[in-house]
Amino acid sequence: MTELTEADIQTRLASLTGLRDAIGQAIVGQSQVVEQLLIGLLAGGHCLLEGVPGLGKTLLVRSLGEALKLDFRRVQFTPDLMPSDILGTELLEEDHGTGHRSFRFQQGPVFTNLLLADELNRTPPKTQAALLEAMQEKTVSYAGVTHKLPAPFFVLATQNPLEQAGTYPLPEAQLDRFLLHIRVDYPTEAEERAILSQTTGVQSGTVPAVMHGDEVLALQRLVREVHFGDDLLNWVTRMVRASRPGDGAPEAIRKYVKWGAGPRAGQSLILAAKARALLHGRLAVTRDDIGALAAPVMRHRLLLSFAAEAEGRSADDVVAALVSAMPLD
Repeated sequence: MTELTEADIQTRLASLTGLRDAIGQAIVGQSQVVEQLLIGLLAGGHCLLEGVPGLGKTLLVRSLGEALKLDFRRVQFTPDLMPSDILGTELLEEDHGTGHRSFRFQQGPVFTNLLLADELNRTPPKTQAALLEAMQEKTVSYAGVTHKLPAPFFVLATQNPLEQAGTYPLPEAQLDRFLLHIRVDYPTEAEERAILSQTTGVQSGTVPAVMHGDEVLALQRLVREVHFGDDLLNWVTRMVRASRPGDGAPEAIRKYVKWGAGPRAGQSLILAAKARALLHGRLAVTRDDIGALAAPVMRHRLLLSFAAEAEGRSADDVVAALVSAMPLD
């Protein structure tokens, strides 16, 4: 790979501003959600969105696909969905000239750039597990053959925090595959008024295409080159290790956490912080980048204890206590 010049870097940083503006043509507000979604994309990870219905989660990922000129697929996860409905299946074909029969692999909707796994927790564990290899290895193995997924490949899964009847909580192994767990809240009054005005009139927001897949891959490579200081590396290492209850852990962790974050949390926090720095036009990570992403990276990687549930402590509360107890030296 050729070394980037200063002009190349500035051009790519400017393209990120254009990408955010393009998504803003269709999405009103939700600036933090959009930023975290772009961080997940630039870091080469996947995102889990949690929010009540009607907050524009599907429109957001569709708008992202349009702005990036990427292929987009949406799968509505239901209790009767099978793994083959996602990954694909083999079809028996016959050559009418020779009578020869052979199997051909028919690709499923996972063979795309942006996959929206809508209400992922409504499908049984065996179907949820069908995404594990795709998310981690970016491949699909079927009938002894490994098929590569197109690049870039990005899974955006959603789940409804309100309804629990008829749902299957995601196992820890799958939750750990998500780089970020993004919370989608209600819009402000001004934002909601703008949404009502924009979506009930004759004209609706259109998303211009401002970037293509090759540029996304180039930005993902650039993220890896963002500087991450040794002091910040030590801080992240200590923070992740302190999330595990045991001797030396902060009091809040020993009391409220049953199982802490693994090494993948540290990897995710570093990559996400690098992506946020790049998104803000910087080539070096600061402590603010880490502080802003500690909760989205770790909230789904902590298994809380009964004491936390009894006292109404959320994962975000525990992460905030963890960050406070582990200051940067």
